[in-house]
Amino acid sequence: MIINRDDIEQMAQRYRGLFINSVLGAKPALLVGTNSINGDSNLAVMSSAFHLGANPPLVGLIIRPSESPRHTLNNILATGYYTINHVPPQYIEAAHQTSARYPEDQCEFKAVGLSKKYLRDFAAPFVEQSTIALGLKLREDHKLTINNTHMIIGEIQLIELPAKVLGDDGFVDIAANDSIAATGLDSYARIQALRRLSYAKIGQWPKTIDVP
Repeated sequence: MIINRDDIEQMAQRYRGLFINSVLGAKPALLVGTNSINGDSNLAVMSSAFHLGANPPLVGLIIRPSESPRHTLNNILATGYYTINHVPPQYIEAAHQTSARYPEDQCEFKAVGLSKKYLRDFAAPFVEQSTIALGLKLREDHKLTINNTHMIIGEIQLIELPAKVLGDDGFVDIAANDSIAATGLDSYARIQALRRLSYAKIGQWPKTIDVP
């Protein structure tokens, strides 16, 4: 089966959105927590975060166009702080429900039955039920002219995670943590670890790294 650009153009809007979102494969399912300048908390599930650099520790996040109300985007731009929280399997439904279009003054934490917490006076709320969470400070906001999405670049200020998933070499075992991946707009999956491999070098086939 071959699908070309014209075929994609002819797809119904919702079909095309689900198709393009899922065809790239699994992405991290994450809950983004923010506060408004008035102190109202917001929580939204997203699957568009990506590693941007380790020194400084930067994370990119793509947020859809701001022509319609985007409470998460507005809060990040207004306060400069936000959190990214992994989704445990038992909270998939609650995480998914945060994508509903709640009014700005309604707290998604309360609406979906998740609890918020604050760590070391960080200015944005974390998800109590999440086992891996990052606190970020906004560094740059780029509006992409190709489709009017925003690329938010944040610098990691704080990380909470279980000591057991952090290896001696700095590897964080997401599979062992049972963090959930998104495989489309409405589909979620567990991550199964297959193997870790040694650093790739010419003339030397990679070896399996033992994982404790």
